[in-house]
Amino acid sequence: MNKLFSLLLLPLVLLSSQVEYTKWKSGETFLNFLEKQGLPQKIYYNLDKSDQTITEEIYAGVNIQILKDSNESIEQVLIPISEELQLHIYKDKKKYKLTSTPIKYIKKTSAFTVTIEHSPYFDIVNSTGSKKLAHQFVNAFKNSLNFRRDLRKGDRLVMVYAQKYRFGKTFSMPVLQVAMIELRGKKHYIYLNGDGRYYDEKGIEAEGFMLNRPVKNARVSSGFTLRRYHPILRRYRAHLGVDYAARPGTPISAAGSGRIIFAGYTRGYGKLIKIQHSDGYMTLYAHQRAFRRGIKRGKYVKKGQTIGYVGSTGLSTGPHLHFGLYKNGHARNPARVIRITTNKLKGKKLKAFNLLKDDYEKTVELHLAANTQIKKDKIFDNIYYLNIKGFEPKSEDENEPI
Repeated sequence: MNKLFSLLLLPLVLLSSQVEYTKWKSGETFLNFLEKQGLPQKIYYNLDKSDQTITEEIYAGVNIQILKDSNESIEQVLIPISEELQLHIYKDKKKYKLTSTPIKYIKKTSAFTVTIEHSPYFDIVNSTGSKKLAHQFVNAFKNSLNFRRDLRKGDRLVMVYAQKYRFGKTFSMPVLQVAMIELRGKKHYIYLNGDGRYYDEKGIEAEGFMLNRPVKNARVSSGFTLRRYHPILRRYRAHLGVDYAARPGTPISAAGSGRIIFAGYTRGYGKLIKIQHSDGYMTLYAHQRAFRRGIKRGKYVKKGQTIGYVGSTGLSTGPHLHFGLYKNGHARNPARVIRITTNKLKGKKLKAFNLLKDDYEKTVELHLAANTQIKKDKIFDNIYYLNIKGFEPKSEDENEPI
């Protein structure tokens, strides 16, 4: 597929094609997008059920790329549906086709230190230019520290994080690896463990947002994956949620307390409920047979409250609940925040965590000593023209490098 992509690009480069960057609009459907761009709707209807459903995972605000030739005719479109997979629309022998391809990105580990002048959030934004980094840092300590009461001017903080870059821009949310903040000179830490969960210095889980299983005693029939290569179909697919197989009519409960922002029907997910929770989290409950009486948009529901019943509506192959979790619009693995019996590491798990913790703390000390700073992200234009050399984008002003 990479060879195909390059071959398709070559003649377009020679014809001075341009790449237009735009964002997916809130409430926009894949069919709406095709119509607006003048693309045939059979691109969608030629897909199988699974791929039709995945088009509903395109989230508002995601950056999409549209490659046009010198006559403004669309040649290719790239639409991310997860952090690992994108929909690729391309023209082949004057016909448009769609496939899923892995997202090409660069992943970098970075770090910064900040000396407190006002507040962690304000000072991180002022130092890095990134609200996402500020949000990740503050949210990590939200349930354990009181910044307003204990923080003093001159205290320091350090954040080490991983960030993906795509087309020279940050892509997806940064992943905090270790965070440290001083409160009156005493250091406090949050660490990302090998199990994908966050813990404090004592090995106690620090995640404040925890979910209950939405269907009791149900079997997980399909797990979460951002990208998986199907050996029989010979193409990439994604499954941005967890499927719970259960008998039709089995009660579905809200995994967490929140307000219903959608209760209705979609072609792919059938009878669907979306619940908005705190801290940017949203849960999704698809393929329901029916909603519980009184369930509607705007209603506040409590964790454990029955909201509907297992069914097989929409593009479904059998009775099950498709359960999705999103953080600020990005799909997350629900298994990472489903409540477990214990939230404190013990035995071999604690021993392994302590070794990882020691490495993290050494890294933090190095950045404190170096007073590590990062450069603010550059702002790019929304349209680029392709350069023949290495298919690199170039500015509309050829004398101005990007």
